[in-house]
Amino acid sequence: MAIVWSREEIVEAVRTYLLRSGAITDGFSAAEVVAEPDNLLVTFRWRRDPNVYAVEVRFPTAPISPWTGLPVTSADEWAADALSSLAEELATGLVSRSRRKVRDGYVVLDARNAPDVCPPGFHLSPVPLVGAPSLPRRLRRRGTYVTWGSSEELVPLPASETGTWLAEAGMDVRVPHRLIAEDRLACWLQAYVNNDSGHPDVGHAVASWEDTRHTIARLDLVHIQPGVPTEVRGALARLAVRMVTEDGALHVVTAIDLPELHELGFRPTTAGELTFDTIGLAPGTAH
Repeated sequence: MAIVWSREEIVEAVRTYLLRSGAITDGFSAAEVVAEPDNLLVTFRWRRDPNVYAVEVRFPTAPISPWTGLPVTSADEWAADALSSLAEELATGLVSRSRRKVRDGYVVLDARNAPDVCPPGFHLSPVPLVGAPSLPRRLRRRGTYVTWGSSEELVPLPASETGTWLAEAGMDVRVPHRLIAEDRLACWLQAYVNNDSGHPDVGHAVASWEDTRHTIARLDLVHIQPGVPTEVRGALARLAVRMVTEDGALHVVTAIDLPELHELGFRPTTAGELTFDTIGLAPGTAH
């Protein structure tokens, strides 16, 4: 069945939906809807990320929801489902996992056939920094307490109680503990084997803020345990850069010199360090 709505009606329906408060998800700020020959280009800002992102949404050729696959009866209904699908993608890491290309000043995201953020057999996640101290320590390790504890119970954990399982696995946690104490920690990631127990822990990465405006981040540490594939180290570095970018970093600097950082796009500086410009293509995501 052919659609009876014009492309102008579809564009207007998408624009109207985007203007609704909370229509998409936290961190999303709509910029514009651009009509192209075959697609709508929905442009937006994401959290404090300095980039303007865009996703291509194909114009419908049938009155079918692009989200559920069920029939829809109006351009408004189609637009609501198209943008609900976008909200679901954003909530599951669209900005982090997509391939990217720069076009007309936008970073166009494409999640099709994009590589996994986590290498096969491993998982990456933030090291929990808040929790409900009343819950058993074993529940803190993966952040389970964040969903099990009530919001009233969640409090910042003392630095000495964060990442203790990494220390027990033989990893040095003095750098992140110092940065927590100095209130400069930007992100702390952990890597572990992706199995039912989440053991063993195999690596971690740490980034900090160099300035009070949080525009320059430093990659302080990227570590993997002996025998762990170097792909895990590259994935830790890539995710750390993406996380500080989403928090507003314009540049990432580091004194660490690893092959994976050069592959991600870090370049030498005259100061003998490496630097990465977060505006444009994110590390390792170009077509």
